[in-house]
Amino acid sequence: MNELDVQWVGREDWAYERIFEPDAEILQSGAVFLSIDSIDTVAEITVNGRKAGRSENSFLRWRADIKSLLKPGPNTVRVLIASAENEALKKARKLPYPIPHTEFPVQSPHRNLIRKTQCHAGWDWGPCLMVGGITGNISLMATSGVIIQHVYTEQKHAKNTCMLLVHVECHAVRAGDYELSVKLSDHSQRKTIHLAAGMSTTRLDVEIANPALWWPNGYGEQPLYDLTVEIDGHVVSKRIGFRTLELVTRKDRIGRSMYFRVNGTDIFCKGANWIPADALPQRETRIGLEHLLSSAAAANMNMLRVWGGGRYESDSFYDLCDRKGILIWQDMMFSCALYPADLDFLSLVDLESRYQIKRLRDHPCVALWCGNNENLGALGWYNEAKRNRDRYLVDYDRLYEGVIGKAADECDPTRAYWPSSPCGGRGEYSDNWHDDAMGDMHYWSVWHEGKPFSSYYSVTPRFASEFGYQSFPSMETIRGYAGENELNVTSPVMEHHQRSPSGNSRITEMFSRYFRMPDGFENYVYLSQVQQAAAVKLAVEYWRSLRPACMGTLYWQLNDNWPVCSWSSLEYSGKWKLLHYVAARFYAPVLITAYCRGEEVEVWLVNDLPRKVKGSVSISAYSFSGERTMREELEAIAPAGTSRLVKRFARKDIVKTPNSGFLHLELEADGERLANELFFTEYKRCELEKAAIKLEVSKSDSKLFVELTSDKPAFFVSMDAVGIAGEFGENCFTLLPGECRRTAFIPRQNITMNQFKNTLKVKHLRNTYA
Repeated sequence: MNELDVQWVGREDWAYERIFEPDAEILQSGAVFLSIDSIDTVAEITVNGRKAGRSENSFLRWRADIKSLLKPGPNTVRVLIASAENEALKKARKLPYPIPHTEFPVQSPHRNLIRKTQCHAGWDWGPCLMVGGITGNISLMATSGVIIQHVYTEQKHAKNTCMLLVHVECHAVRAGDYELSVKLSDHSQRKTIHLAAGMSTTRLDVEIANPALWWPNGYGEQPLYDLTVEIDGHVVSKRIGFRTLELVTRKDRIGRSMYFRVNGTDIFCKGANWIPADALPQRETRIGLEHLLSSAAAANMNMLRVWGGGRYESDSFYDLCDRKGILIWQDMMFSCALYPADLDFLSLVDLESRYQIKRLRDHPCVALWCGNNENLGALGWYNEAKRNRDRYLVDYDRLYEGVIGKAADECDPTRAYWPSSPCGGRGEYSDNWHDDAMGDMHYWSVWHEGKPFSSYYSVTPRFASEFGYQSFPSMETIRGYAGENELNVTSPVMEHHQRSPSGNSRITEMFSRYFRMPDGFENYVYLSQVQQAAAVKLAVEYWRSLRPACMGTLYWQLNDNWPVCSWSSLEYSGKWKLLHYVAARFYAPVLITAYCRGEEVEVWLVNDLPRKVKGSVSISAYSFSGERTMREELEAIAPAGTSRLVKRFARKDIVKTPNSGFLHLELEADGERLANELFFTEYKRCELEKAAIKLEVSKSDSKLFVELTSDKPAFFVSMDAVGIAGEFGENCFTLLPGECRRTAFIPRQNITMNQFKNTLKVKHLRNTYA
């Protein structure tokens, strides 16, 4: 609970100082720019005691000419960062009317009045740590000629070529003629340009024949081209991916579609929501980001939503997404609140939006600009807005259309702008928590409203951009913050690491609906992960079968920013929860699935591949003792990018009673075997037999292998290598009697086979209760 002991840090001002000695060449330059990628948040910058400028937005690059402030010999640069919490309180006292925001168990007030990462002030999955500091690079840039401020491109695709329009925004210290050089891999162009003193924009076009196209994960490769732009010795380099992308929103028989089309192919977006990787930004590393994003790609994800309560991510993040084929739904950084609309605030947001859009728009991974997270809905959350809706609605429109929407339209006409998540699109103000006819949907009725998992069957989201269910992290993670005497779900420490109001009660209450109560704390933790995986699996598999009516599922959430009970599928350490293993199967390009509503059972084949899938489907029923009571085999075909009904059954033709057995599906196609299961009633109503699972461990090269067999059907069979970083090739599956399941474990550290064997634990559903 150390978070509570360090709240004072965010209430103090902090000064960063450095003494440096510029050489003669720098002092003789026409201009010397001090450039800082980000200052978090409100700060005064001085050089040798004289004011160089002020920062009020952590999402803006700060850059100023300090030539006149420099002197020969030692110089002192000082960045005085004011307490963001105190600055927010000052702004609140000056408000002409209240501007409310959502509050959480540990909260810094009025976080919506300052332009910093909103979840630093506390969230329903994260701590309140009001950090401040200098983020990214800080440098001196000396020139007597030109400084490049932005480089961004536009693609004009023709039959066998693409014309790349390279736009260069630059600041010339003096007017004159300069050579602009653009190199794209092996293609080079040069021209002489005349620049007036001050800011200007120029352009040079490069044509490339037959460019290799960039594709989302699962649809093709991700070729990237090196682009280098140089003027007067200042060089900017980046990597470009050639592709076409559009957001398709058309009226149809349901309402209005919402899907992404890349290179002419309609993409079913599969993924999750992304939050900042650490509550303490300086702890983030490229290696850590690489693991999280590689884990997303390994689970067959092709899209992440960078959520609006976090931050515009680092260059490393987007570079990695480019390489891995992960599309990005990019929220602007506004979330779960109303926001000011005075001229000073709007001016600050305008600069922020234009800077970030120009900074990020060349990444092929970026698919959409979205104005905010849930702020359209927030107009109906607070009493102030309910009493004076017109005032706050006007403020909303000024900010998200008048400023951010305008900036997106002007700074990147190549992508669509989406005002809010969720919403029905520009000019639409429907309730997209419950209205599923158009736009993206946040479906939270199962978690926040306590509805059963079967409620997922009641909606057909056009694009499900948020939904989810909580679980606890692993025992390994819990022991990092809770002692042995605190391993109880209602201990103070355990409740401190649960930020969703009544979260632990919701998990327990849902246990009572679907499962028999687990014995002991470890089984409680395991079952919470089983329950989470079962809930999200049901939603995703059903919504994928509704393709093309539904064309996207992004569950909440991929990652954590501290060790906590949350909706994530990856723990703070990067360890995979059971949900992430199950996601790798329910997000597989080809899916065989079944669902039961009432007395009718439907089996579906879903195909996201850009080619037809034809396979053999085996549909079997088993008793819980392992006896096969029914079997049917048939051929199934799904054309590229479709879902197809394989067969419809009456439930009574599969099992006599809902609790007498379960359905097992197998698909064999293209030399691969895919399996899935369906229960016809709650797990607690089924008399599961005690399965004896045997395992053998072997090693080959850097991989370890586990072979498992069972004498009875075992469900949610899950392995854990306690204390060893690494991932299993497959986990949390059903094991049938007579079946031998062999799965790899790839460690991220050096271990022996004996070390692995001694830490290996196996659990399944039946051994969680007496």
